[in-house]
Amino acid sequence: MPEIKTTVQMPHHIILEDRHVLTVSGVSDVDSFDDMTVVIYTDLGELTVKGEELHINRLNIETGDLILEGQIYSLTYSDIQARSGGFFGRLFK
Repeated sequence: MPEIKTTVQMPHHIILEDRHVLTVSGVSDVDSFDDMTVVIYTDLGELTVKGEELHINRLNIETGDLILEGQIYSLTYSDIQARSGGFFGRLFK
C-alpha cells in the first residue's frame, strides 16, 4: 500500500509587545534578514517585518517559534508561494 504524506499545519500566532518584541509561532523558515527587514515563511503566507535595529533573538524551526527584537514599524503578509528554501534551509543542508 503506498504511503500517503500529509502536511500538518502548525498553529500560527503573532504577539507584538510595545512595538519592540515580536513573537511568532508557526514559522517554517526565514528567507532573509538584516537590521531593517526580516522575511519569514509561515504556513499561512510570507510575513515581512520592517523596522530598525531588528535582530533575531531566538529561532527554532523544529517548533516553529521565532522571537524578533528591535523597533518594529510594519508587518505585511503576502500570498503563499513556492520557494526553493530559505536562508536557514540553505545554510543547514
